[in-house]
Formats: sequence, C-alpha cells, structure tokens
Amino acid sequence: MQHAIALARRAEQEGEVPVGAVLVRDDAAIGEGWNRPIATHDPTAHAEIIALRAAGEVLRNYRLSDTTLYVTLEPCVMCVGAIVHARVGRVVFGASDPKAGAAGSVTDLFKAEHLNHRVQVEGGVLAMACGEMLTGFFRARRQLLRTDGAEPV
Repeated sequence: MQHAIALARRAEQEGEVPVGAVLVRDDAAIGEGWNRPIATHDPTAHAEIIALRAAGEVLRNYRLSDTTLYVTLEPCVMCVGAIVHARVGRVVFGASDPKAGAAGSVTDLFKAEHLNHRVQVEGGVLAMACGEMLTGFFRARRQLLRTDGAEPV
C-alpha cells in the first residue's frame, strides 16, 4: 500500500486526483498506475484500470488470476467491473469513497451474486494516510477555485 500511496502522490503532482494502484502476484509488482484521466483525456484512466492494463501486458493475458490489487481509494463501479473481468483474486483499499465507492460505501458489486467471479476485499488499510491525501487535495482545489476562478476538478 505504501507504493500505491507514492503513486497517488505522483498523480497529485500531475494535477490529478491522488489515487494510486499496484497489482501484485507472488510478492512482485506486475502492474501499477495512478489517476490520469485529465492528462490522457480518458475517463477510464483510473489508477486501477492503468494497473490492470500494465499487468495484462506483462503477463500477456487479460486474466490476472492469483493477484492482489492495492489501491488508495475504494474502487468505483467501472473499476470493480474491470477487476471482476480480470479475475483479480483480492483487492485491498485504503480510504472509503462515500460518493462513488462500489466495494461497500455506496454499493457492493463485489458481493453481487450474479457475477461469475468472487474477489476478496479488505478496506481501511492505511485509510487515514490515503484519506488525508484526498482531503488535502480537494481542500487545495477549493481554495484555488475561490482565489483565481479556476475550473474545479
């Protein structure tokens, strides 16, 4: 999770919402990502999606069985769908997302009985550090908006 936090800081340095993700298999990172939708003009460029894509390239397979995804923020609906389709075995996330979280906060798609793959989920790992990074980012954005009229993120 510490590496995911470092990746989230990279996202923040690039002006993106600070979310980072690392996909691990056999104690080795096989994919990583940080939020990049603004830079890439791509609404699907969430940290989790980028990490899954990178791991797929490494393994030369879209099925990412026996892996654990560490992510600083609870995955959204889109990311949960990709995680399930990729057959990720476990997700460990930091901060809960009360506005868009799909691993228990708003909904829990990982528990949807109609899906054909089950993912183990653990939330709240280093939640304080992950949450404070997000809170600080949005506080700074609101302050910037008040002082120079910049477009909010």
